[in-house]
Parts: sequence; structure tokens; C-alpha cells
Amino acid sequence: MDIRRRNNVTVTGNPQGPAVVLAHGFGCDQNMWRLTVPALAEDYQVVLFDYVGSGRSDLSSFSVGRYTSLDGYAQDVVEVCEALDLRGAVFVAHSVSAMIGVLAAGMAPERIGALVMVAPSPRYINDNGYRGGFSAEDIDELLDSLESNYLGWSAAMAPVIMGNAERPELGEELTNSFCATDPEMARVFARTTFLSDTRDDLKTVSVPTLVLECTQDVIAPREVGAFVHQAIPGSTLVTLDATGHCPHMSAPEATNEAITGFLAGLR
Repeated sequence: MDIRRRNNVTVTGNPQGPAVVLAHGFGCDQNMWRLTVPALAEDYQVVLFDYVGSGRSDLSSFSVGRYTSLDGYAQDVVEVCEALDLRGAVFVAHSVSAMIGVLAAGMAPERIGALVMVAPSPRYINDNGYRGGFSAEDIDELLDSLESNYLGWSAAMAPVIMGNAERPELGEELTNSFCATDPEMARVFARTTFLSDTRDDLKTVSVPTLVLECTQDVIAPREVGAFVHQAIPGSTLVTLDATGHCPHMSAPEATNEAITGFLAGLR
């Protein structure tokens, strides 16, 4: 199988520099990183890809059995790193991809040498002593709405997820990205994402880790950022001067500054 074609892998930037892999979140694709790539391209080899079912990935490679678990997406990450022979790469990941990165680093520790988690959440559903931001009923309702009318759900939810209501073009871009994702594959990814619980996996992280949170985020509230930071030994938590769940799109300067500062400290 051609992994590069399967995941629409793009390699840009400095071929002599350390590798940085940019991983998109649910309903998105690699284009969501277009405001971050220029900040990295001079010093780093930048790798972008689309998860199967997203962007310009090979949709024929989709398997419900594989992608009903975050492990399936993590295996994709490992296979992309193997195809490019990446070693010690920095995995910069948005939203659910942050947890996929944790799993991938556990599967192939030689491939991933550091993690940058942008608005991560290891569990979206509230639990005893843990606030994920949603009740079980909230998530059931969200998934039911998504599965019954994906395009309508996308139009309603994307602006809420993005935040920044005073900049409606951001919500429109996310809506368009959601709507461009194959609905059947999006339903599988959504269920896998919103019902996942990777809290215990955080304790296994042994690489340098940066956790980026926003001041207001309906998907990953600040209690979640604090939980992730506390669970990962030696991690760094930065609260960006940004709102919404996609700071790499809504506040790229602050996001890029945090990422490049962390990367500089690794060299």
C-alpha cells in the first residue's frame, strides 16, 4: 500500500531540518495548518497528512473496523512516520489528534520524540472528579444529531466549536471543512472521538510535551488542559490569548510563537 497516497502526505520546509508532523482534528484536513507552516518551513522539515476519510485521503482505504478505535488512527500516524523514515519527530496535533499522538508515541517511541497538544481532551464526558465539558446525554444528543443530519449538524456546530463569533468567516471555513468530509466516515470518526477515554494513556508519555489551551473553549475547557498537564510528567502548559477550539486558525501568531519557542528549546 502507498501510505503517502493513502494519507495524502505532503512534505515541505527545510529537508535538512528536524521533522515536525502536523496532525489535524476531527472534520478537518491538513489545510487547517496553512497559517502555521510558514512559521516552521525555514528551520524544519514539515510533514502534513490527512486521516483516511478526511481531506484528499484515499477513501477506498477506509475500514469501519480499523477506525472505530483511536488506535487505528494512531497506526496510520506510525505508518506515515515509517514511510518517511522519521525518527524523533515532533508531533504537533490539534484536538483529538493530540490523543492519537499519545497512542502513536507508545506504539513507536523511536518515531516520535516530542508532542505539542493544541486544545487536547482525553475524555469529553464528565466523570467523577473530572470535568470534560459534556454530560453523557450531551454527547448522545450530539452524535444523534450528527448521524441524522450531518450537513445540518456541521452548519450549526462548526461556528460554536470555532468560537470568535465576531469573525464569522472562521466558522464558515470550519463548516465548509466539515461538509467536505465524507458523512459516513465522519460519523465513525465522531463516535470514536467523542466516546474515547485516553486519560490513563497520558501517564505513559515520556517525551517533552507542550499543552496549549485557550482562555475559552467549549470543546476542551481549561479544567481539561490542567488535567492533561498534571497527568503528563514534566509537561509545559501554556494558556494562549485566544478563544475557541482552533487557535491555529483564529490566533495563529500566538499559537506559532508558543510552538516555535518549544521547538527551539528541543534543539
